[in-house]
Amino acid sequence: MSRHHETRLREQIATLGRSLFDRGLTMGSSGNISVRLEDGGWLMTPTNACLGRLDPAEISRLGGQGEWLDGHKPTKEHFLHMAMYAERPQSQAIVHLHSTHSVAVSCLPDIDPCDCIPPLTAYYVMRVGRLPLVPYHVPGDPTLGDAVRGLAGKHSAVLLANHGPVVAGKSLEAAVYATEELEETAKLFLLLHGRNPRVLTPEQVAELEARFPRD
Repeated sequence: MSRHHETRLREQIATLGRSLFDRGLTMGSSGNISVRLEDGGWLMTPTNACLGRLDPAEISRLGGQGEWLDGHKPTKEHFLHMAMYAERPQSQAIVHLHSTHSVAVSCLPDIDPCDCIPPLTAYYVMRVGRLPLVPYHVPGDPTLGDAVRGLAGKHSAVLLANHGPVVAGKSLEAAVYATEELEETAKLFLLLHGRNPRVLTPEQVAELEARFPRD
């Protein structure tokens, strides 16, 4: 892979991280982003880094086995990313946020753990699809990676209970757009919660999935 391409990816991570932060989709040093490299390694945001103030040169670089090669030490939640990538070779990027409305949905006692948010809109189906709930684990617990791995093969996004979403995409932009769509749909879901909203029918969902396949 050319150095120029890696530099462009580093700059893109910083630019999109700042966009997510500036719009309140992540806060403090929460949230992390990774991108798969052509040589089999990864770029990943550093531990305790604010997505709104990323230095492209300090972004972590990991090797093909997930080993830290250079840059600042990678996020302590790097195992979440590695678990998703292990089951999704087609995915090129992953975004994990503690976005407010998605986390709020993950705290509700009466959601369907197999599909946390119903198909309220076409774009939610197109960009996210079914969203399973991963049971609560202490942040940093490696067994959380195993729980994610068990679902990632069938789902491009999962919701960690009382924690937040992990979303994979065929590109970094696709993963960011899907994360944003998930957060906006979570907001709609909370606004409509308890009001028996009209949702898309199984036939309508099937048509969307056939016409607009995700990664």
